Formats: sequence, C-alpha cells, structure tokens
Amino acid sequence: MTVYTYDHMHLRSRDPMATARYFETMFGAEVLESVQSDGQPRVDLDLNGLTIFIARAGDNVPEGPSEPYTGLDHFGLRVDDIFTAAEELKAKGAEFSTEPFQLRPGVKIAFVKAPGNVRIELLERD
Repeated sequence: MTVYTYDHMHLRSRDPMATARYFETMFGAEVLESVQSDGQPRVDLDLNGLTIFIARAGDNVPEGPSEPYTGLDHFGLRVDDIFTAAEELKAKGAEFSTEPFQLRPGVKIAFVKAPGNVRIELLERD
C-alpha cells in the first residue's frame, strides 16, 4: 500500500509578498523567495515546518470564490512511487487531471481531481 505524506500548500495572490508578510506578522512564518519550475518568481513560507508556496496570479486570473465556497488551488502529498500510487488510486475510482510525469530531474508529479474541484498534487522526489 502506498504511504501518503504531507508535502506543501500552494496559494495564488496578486501580491505574493504582501500575503507572505501577513503570514509572517500573524503567524511567525519565515519568508523565503524562490523561483518556480517555470522560471517565475515565487514567495515561499516556512511556518514551523509547514511549507506554503505563494505564486503571483496575473490580472487575467479570476478572483477566488466568495464565502462560503469549496475547494482550494491544490495541496501536495508525497509518495515513494508515483506510478504505483496512480494505479492504486485509479483502481479506487480516482480521476486524474494530469497523469504522472517527470517535471524535472528528481521530481515526478501528477494531479488528482477530488470532489469540490480540489486538486491534489502527488509528488515523488528522489
């Protein structure tokens, strides 16, 4: 049986640094700047071991839903073998919006479409 573990949360914001500073002020998160796999800048947070990525949302990206709402951009679960995990999940009826693939050396990902349009990223890291 595949073992699933927490990997990260990923947020989108029109002003990632302002969002990061809020988390820093309110919760004591450490603000870290980095670059996404597509080369775009991103602000990351370390909230006592909880990793939160904050990517810039362009002006053409619609605003998030008004409360109450369901769903979020995605959260990540780490697995030891993404292909075995995908097979097991499909056997249980899971729908993949993105099949497993190698994003870059040492990282394979896939996205599962969960109820409420929640996206779950599966990650296999070497």
